[in-house]
This record gives sequence, C-alpha cells and structure tokens, in this order.
Amino acid sequence: MPSVFLYHVVGDLTVGKPEMVEFYETETVESAIRAIGESTECGIPVWKRKSHVGMIENSETRLQRFVGILNSLDIVAFLASTECLEDQDKAIKTPVSQVVVPNTSLLKQVDPATRLIDALEMMKQGVRRLIVPKSMGWKGMSKRFSILYNGKWLKNADTHNSSSNNNLTINTNRPSSSGTSNRNKFCCLSREDVIRFLIGCLGALAPLPLSSISSLGAINSNYNSVEASLPAIEATRKLPEDPSAIAVVEPIPNGQCKIIGEISASRLWKCDYPAAAWALANLSAGQFVMGVEDNVAGRSLPDFAVNSAVDDGNTATGTGSTRLRKFSSRSIGFNPGNSIRIGRSIYRGRCAPLTCKITSSLAAVMAQMLSHRATHVWVIEDHSDDILVGVVGYADILAAVTKQPASLTHVSPPEGFATLV
Repeated sequence: MPSVFLYHVVGDLTVGKPEMVEFYETETVESAIRAIGESTECGIPVWKRKSHVGMIENSETRLQRFVGILNSLDIVAFLASTECLEDQDKAIKTPVSQVVVPNTSLLKQVDPATRLIDALEMMKQGVRRLIVPKSMGWKGMSKRFSILYNGKWLKNADTHNSSSNNNLTINTNRPSSSGTSNRNKFCCLSREDVIRFLIGCLGALAPLPLSSISSLGAINSNYNSVEASLPAIEATRKLPEDPSAIAVVEPIPNGQCKIIGEISASRLWKCDYPAAAWALANLSAGQFVMGVEDNVAGRSLPDFAVNSAVDDGNTATGTGSTRLRKFSSRSIGFNPGNSIRIGRSIYRGRCAPLTCKITSSLAAVMAQMLSHRATHVWVIEDHSDDILVGVVGYADILAAVTKQPASLTHVSPPEGFATLV
C-alpha cells in the first residue's frame, strides 16, 4: 500500500475548496442547468430543505436530507420526452425532484482527519461525493506527509520525534475535529478532486503509474452501448449509473464493435440542452454523436422552439424569451468537419470519443481524464480501428491505485507512456 494513502488525510484535499452551497429539490430544471455547468463530474448533489431555518444538524440528520446526484444526461433525457418537447416552457420550470433519481448511497460525510485510504475505500464502494466540515484550525501540510491538524493528533508524535521527522508514528485513531469546525459550513470533494491529488503524487505511487491499465485490471468490460442505426432515444431507456455514458457503436462482421461516439453526461455537460433534447428524440444515435447538417436523408430539419433564458442565462433578469431556430450540430457541441461513412449513411462533424489503448499507462489515462474533465475513457484494441474493449472510470482507477503489489503482474512500461504530456 503506497504510504501516500496512509499519511495523508481528507483535510489535505480541502485546502482552498469553496464552501458547499446546497441545491434543493424544489429548484427548477432551468436552475439545475446553470448549476451543473459550474460543477465537477457533470452533476450536482440535490438536497431536501431543512425543516426550519437555522437548525443545527448532526451528520445523520444531514444525510437524511440528501436525495441524489443530478447530471446533464438526466436532464437531456427528461427534456427529450414527448410531453416536455410539446411544452418546453413548462418542462424547464419542472422541479428537479421529478427528475433526479433518489440514491442516498452516493454521498457521505467525513471528518477532515479521515485517512485518505479510508476515503478511497468509500469511493470504491460507490460513493461519489464526500462532504467535509470546513475547519477553522486547518493549517495545511507540513514536510514529508507530516500533517499538522490543529496541532492535536500529531502532538505526541511531534513531541517524541522532535529531533527527526523521518520516523513519525501516526496514530490512526485520530480524534474528531468537529469541535474546531463551523458546523454549518462544508466543502464537497468529488472523485475528480481525488484523481487530481493523486496525479501530483505519481512518484509515491510507483510503479503503478507506469503499469498498463490491462495489467492492473482497470478495464471494465461491462459498458452500455447502442448501435448507430438505432434511435438515439434508445440510449436513455435505462440510464447507466457509473460512468454515466453510453457508447455508440457500429457492429462489424466478426462480432466486434467499433466505437464512433458516445452519449454521456461528460459530452452534454455544457451543451445547449433544448437542442440536445430535440436531437435525442428525433435523430439516430449515429446522427446524434456525429453531428448533422441542416438536411438529413433529403428532408429538412424543422425549426424548434428554444427558451433563450436557458441559452443565454437571462432568467435571473427576467429577459428570457422563446424563439424559433434551425437545428444545427454546432448547437450540441459538434464541429462540422470531414464526412464519415457508416453503413449507407454519411455523418458529418465527427466528435470523436475520448479513447486509449489497452496498453496505455495508468498515469496517461488519469491525465486524459483530467485534461478533458471527463469521467471516463473508452478502451480500444492496440492494433485495430477503434474496436471497443471496455471503459475506464473513476472507480476503476481508484481500485487500481489501491491494489496490493502482490496481485500485480510485472510488465514493462507501455510504449505510449511518452504521450502523457
């Protein structure tokens, strides 16, 4: 087990994190769209309101108010329903309580003195957010993993080892820091925050960062997919949980599939939601992920109503208005470019999915995810043309970095490690 997991605490990751602002289930979809655009992992925790203002909660009562996490794919799928497309103004004003999927296991409250390894274990079991009290006494990190947490739980170690910082004895039964925290102020840690911290500690994780994702068992073959020829709305019949992504594939004669794109919370994170919802309901999966021009198969794409308050962010000033416009692939984040033939159809403006090879190093995949603010990377075969093998998500990376060395298979550094930067 790398020592970085044992000597660091959750509080180390909270330095500089802003105070958490609760998003309530009574807020509208319109408000959720703006909040998601400023979030991590393309989603926001949704809460019930307190029974009365100013009440002091313990961790148990606070977690009872947590509803679930709402992401961009949930919203686009909701807006793509027939009822919502018929009345977009009503749909956009819908309370998020009617959209978010309740799941209280996605969030936990932890003390800042919680060991990093314990936090990783929670996230490996499915927790996506950790809320941490903002301690007024937090002073950051000292040298060589020596955590000064309000001068308390390392006090004895500092006293007995004042002459040397190389032989610290860490007390794993650290006392709670709740007495030095503002009970009403918290910050929220996501798995992206943890990966960002770990990529700054690659040397302490050696040799794991240089190992290939296949040798670490980090490739998840249980992914969701939909064929390019099927209606895009088929991808939302049963939304995946983690990662929140569906691969759009083209079957090939040998029974394998080529990935041509994806429908995911990451891709839809800061999209034009009404336009994406219209496309999801009216186009094939291939057309949706590749982007289309103004004419498909000889028919003109119709005008559709868009609430400019959502598009332009004018809701707060009350200046929003409904207008008609022609659908374009640019409106859902695609950049029209070269044509690509799939089957008998031609799709334009390809938005390539984020992919890596099965021999890619763990460090390279982590860097890909962070640089693209993605929750996952699709894995393809080494010497093939986009043949899909599986997917690597946050949970897979956390499982890989905490894997015991005895279970690792020795492999030479992957060829593509030089592409890390």
